[in-house]
Amino acid sequence: MKKTLKLKIFASFMLLIAMLAVAGTISIAEFRWLSNSVHGLIQDNYKSIEASKSMIEALEREDSGILLLLLGEWEEGREILKSADSLFISAFMTAKNNLTEQNENEYIEKIDASYKIFKSGWELPIVDTDKQGNISWYKDDIHKKFEATKFVVNELMSLNQSSMYNEVSELKEKSKRAIMPGIVSIIAALVFSLILNFFITRYFINPLSELAEAVDNFRDGDYNLQSNITSNDEIKKLEQSISDLLQRIVNNSNKIKQ
Repeated sequence: MKKTLKLKIFASFMLLIAMLAVAGTISIAEFRWLSNSVHGLIQDNYKSIEASKSMIEALEREDSGILLLLLGEWEEGREILKSADSLFISAFMTAKNNLTEQNENEYIEKIDASYKIFKSGWELPIVDTDKQGNISWYKDDIHKKFEATKFVVNELMSLNQSSMYNEVSELKEKSKRAIMPGIVSIIAALVFSLILNFFITRYFINPLSELAEAVDNFRDGDYNLQSNITSNDEIKKLEQSISDLLQRIVNNSNKIKQ
C-alpha cells in the first residue's frame, strides 16, 4: 500500500496527540478525584470539628450560668443555661448526624451520657437552696461533671482533627501521583518529537537532498539521474517526474543538434 508523506506526518502527529490526550485524561481524572476528596474532607471532618467547638463553647457558657446561680442571680443564670443548652443540643445533633470516622459513634454516646449527668446537676434549683454559695459543691461535683463532659467532646474533636491531618497527608501524596501523568506526557512528547524529527530528516529532508544532488550531477554531465531514494511516496514520484523531464530535455537537445 502506498504511503504518502501526508499520511506519514499525519499519523505521527496523531500519535503525539493521542499520547497527550491519554495523559491529560488521566491527570484530569486524578485531580477530579482529589477535588471530591477535599470536598468530602471539608464537609465531614470540618463539620464535626466545628460542632465540637460549639459544644465546648456551650459548656463553658453553662459553667458561667451555674456560677451566676451560685451568686443568687437566678434570672440571668437560667437565661444563660437555657441558651447554652439549646446551642449544645444543636451542635450535638450535627455531630451525631455526621458520623464519618471509625468508632465515632462511641464518642457520641459518651458525650450524650456525660452531658446528661452534667445537666442533671444544674437542672434542679440552685438559688435559695443549700447549693447557693456552696463553692465546695461546685468544685467537687458540678465542675467535675463539666470537665468530664468537656473532655469527651475534646476527644471527638481530636479524632476528627487527626483524621483530617491524615487525609491531608494522603491527599498530598496522591496529588504527586496525579502530576506524574503530566510529567510523563511532557517527557514522552519531547522524546517523540526527537524521534519524529529523526524520521522527517530521514524520509523527507535526506531524500530531497539526494534528489538535489542528483540534479546537480546531471548538470555536471551525468545524464542518468541517480539517487538512493527507495521510498514509495511523493518524493519518489518527484524524482521520476524530474528524471522524465531531464530525459525529454536531453532528447530535445539531441534532436536540435541533429
